[in-house]
Amino acid sequence: MGAKSQKKGADGERELVEHLRRAGYSVSWGGNRTYGAVPDASGLPGVHIECKRVERLDLYGAVQQAHSDS
Repeated sequence: MGAKSQKKGADGERELVEHLRRAGYSVSWGGNRTYGAVPDASGLPGVHIECKRVERLDLYGAVQQAHSDS
C-alpha cells in the first residue's frame, strides 16, 4: 500500500474517532502501521472497528478483515 493510500486511511480513522468521541464514546485511534494488531478505533468492549475510506467499499472483504483481526 502506498504512502498516499495509508495517509488517506489514517485520516479517515482519526475522523471516525473524532465523530465517536463527540457522540460521547470513549474511543482511541489504533494508530497506523499496526496491520491488524489493534482495531482502527478501540474502547468499545466487544466491538472491533474496521474503518474504510474508499470510493467503492468491498463490504464482504471489510467484514472478513474485521473478523480475522478480532
